[in-house]
Amino acid sequence: MELENIVANTVYLKAREGGSDSNKGKSKKWRKILQFPHISQCIEIINRIDVRYEYIIDKQPIGKILFRQWCEAKQSHYHRCIKFLELTERYEVETDEQRMELAASIKKDFMAGHEGEETLSLPEVGIELTVGDKLTNGHKELFVPCIQAVKAFLAGEPFKDFTNSLYFHRYLQWKWLESQPITYKTFRMYRVLGKGGFGEVCACQVRATGKMYACKKLEKKRIKKRKGEAMVLIEKQILQKINSRFVVNLAYAYETKDALCLVLTIMNGGDLKFHIYNMGGEPGLDIVRARFYAAEVVCGLDHLHQQGIVYRDCKPENILLDDAGHVRISDLGLAVDIPEGESVRGRVGTVGYMAPEVIDNERYTFSPDWFSFGCLLYEMLEGQAPFRARKEKVKREEVDRRVKSEPEKYSNKFSEDAKSLCQQLLAKSPAQRLGGKVGRLGASLVKQHSFFHPINWRRLEAGLVEAPFVPDPHAVYAKDVLDIEQFSTVKGVNIDATDSTFYSKFNTGCVSIPWQNEMLETDCFRQLNVFGPGGSRTPDLILNVVSAPENNGCFPFRRKKKQPARLRPIPINPMFLPQGTES
Repeated sequence: MELENIVANTVYLKAREGGSDSNKGKSKKWRKILQFPHISQCIEIINRIDVRYEYIIDKQPIGKILFRQWCEAKQSHYHRCIKFLELTERYEVETDEQRMELAASIKKDFMAGHEGEETLSLPEVGIELTVGDKLTNGHKELFVPCIQAVKAFLAGEPFKDFTNSLYFHRYLQWKWLESQPITYKTFRMYRVLGKGGFGEVCACQVRATGKMYACKKLEKKRIKKRKGEAMVLIEKQILQKINSRFVVNLAYAYETKDALCLVLTIMNGGDLKFHIYNMGGEPGLDIVRARFYAAEVVCGLDHLHQQGIVYRDCKPENILLDDAGHVRISDLGLAVDIPEGESVRGRVGTVGYMAPEVIDNERYTFSPDWFSFGCLLYEMLEGQAPFRARKEKVKREEVDRRVKSEPEKYSNKFSEDAKSLCQQLLAKSPAQRLGGKVGRLGASLVKQHSFFHPINWRRLEAGLVEAPFVPDPHAVYAKDVLDIEQFSTVKGVNIDATDSTFYSKFNTGCVSIPWQNEMLETDCFRQLNVFGPGGSRTPDLILNVVSAPENNGCFPFRRKKKQPARLRPIPINPMFLPQGTES
């Protein structure tokens, strides 16, 4: 067993190390796995997908790139619009000093007019829009009206022409690949990283791309025995809604004979509990690290709340570090969706981190997350939780009493700003708690607190702020396999046909945005997204293909190489063919 663990760890670490070779970790058959179907086989996908500009260009990573390539290839003034959008996107996340320089560059290339009244000038596309005199002060919202005008233009005739082009048809081919069934054969499985309520978590790698993930296996019998179907499905559906660099994202959901599997962002840097208590010296983190982690957690909670989701389990064990030292919220098993204008009730969470209103089983919306976040920030700075000392043996009722009635104590580890923020977050009443009485907008108030003044929120949200601590790439920040408690066999539970409806709701395959990002990050998109000479259609993109008659030749008994089914052209419904001349 020990030897197996050593081998598993070695393979896992080698897979993580990666390298400059863009094909490292990919199966030798990766091109075959990701081979485009003939366009005739996937053109009717148009009926099943969102084909609005706001979705394909603003939300789909591959759609955005293909639209930019089409603009570059076909229309110089469309390309100029794209260039403007890219520069203004950069402008919004630059530092104050660099923003001024970039504004001057945008002014030079795109503006016209007299001093004090600059005008966005894209006469080729009929846009003349006055900006005013804000160019001199680097105003963050400076270009917002211009951006809206340019996007409105591109969403009209240009986008319509794009949907008749070979670039859009290539997008449909990518969407076809994205929709293919996912099975255990899609992945290589590596070492066990830990365990959850319904099964184990292990490292895995996508064979086609070499991308590493964490696979959370939920045993079917264990789910059924504990009547956890609704909880598992809610977690999966919530994860599927989320696309944030501050929350662990779902990339795939599939089933095996024995388990339901969630394939999630892999976080190799350990959890905050490990870093608070097991990194040598006194427990706790310095204020710079604590502020950085707290700011990223605020961004994660903000994203969840904007989606109408209350997390309900914010604690150090659930905040994980990635290879670069950034943190993400994980384990959304207790999260719940709250429709606009409604509230929920439920005494769920972890003892010592649950807000008073949760303990008392009162109705609430998003306020419990800010109390739990206050407990997390306190623990990062103090090196122990606010209402229970580490390893203190105390009954749940006593901890609940302290949470509801005792004030927390502050040592000299807290600056005045840190103490002020914790006190406001740990207010017993939701109405008095910072962020507690404004529903989904609580994060905006928390971000304004003086403790976070050093944080440039736009750059942080764009992933442009370097982490103050980077985990050692050769260390595995997880328990040794031998230390992870093994699950006992579930007896007396049988899986039958009545469970299939639940499994079909779970087994949905790829999640669109993470899958497309995987194609980009692993260089698969660049290597596969090839067109013919001069931007012409490759054979897989030719719409009106005449099937060649079968030629048996002189030796009909000789075995011929069969063409893969996905490459065979099929008749196309004329309604799906481009109208007029292709752009």
